[in-house]
Amino acid sequence: MARPVTHDANLRSRLIEVASSVIDRDGPERFSVREVAQRAGTSTSAVYTLFGSKAELTAAVVADSFASFAQAQREAERHGLRALGEAYRAWALAHPDRYRLMFSGVVGHDGAAAGGSGSAPTSPSPDENALLPLARTLTGVENIDESTDLRSTLAVWAQVHGAVSLELAGVAPPWISTDVVYAAVLDGVQALHPGR
Repeated sequence: MARPVTHDANLRSRLIEVASSVIDRDGPERFSVREVAQRAGTSTSAVYTLFGSKAELTAAVVADSFASFAQAQREAERHGLRALGEAYRAWALAHPDRYRLMFSGVVGHDGAAAGGSGSAPTSPSPDENALLPLARTLTGVENIDESTDLRSTLAVWAQVHGAVSLELAGVAPPWISTDVVYAAVLDGVQALHPGR
């Protein structure tokens, strides 16, 4: 009797990594599961066994990306607001394909791929978890909930997100230093939130 094929966490991680770059190149609608499997050194059946569908593979890439980003934010949190901003940009520049996909809207707030059925999560969505270190830093509230005013948090996130997105898009004139621009963004944020 043949031994059943097992697919481990290492293969799952490799498929997510490969899918991330292929999705970034081809788009979430046009990427090929077959190419992802070939580049990861496995079969399409392994992809479907581990993820269920192409849409769920895409959702897994987004969830894994937000988890990695949130971890980087948690590690920077104790160093204050500026460190969070620096960690934000460093993660995005190290993972530009994942960063673009995270904010592309291809996966809805409920964790389901656009057009997919997905069920509502029972815990905070990945993007909410990624927001928590910044929210705690700006509000001084440890347990963020629906009663917490997050307007300043979202305003700061919009500023750093905008600067990083423009940098990744390469829209600035080549003689403009993106390091200098981003430092100015963080200076402005820090001026509005001294001591954070």
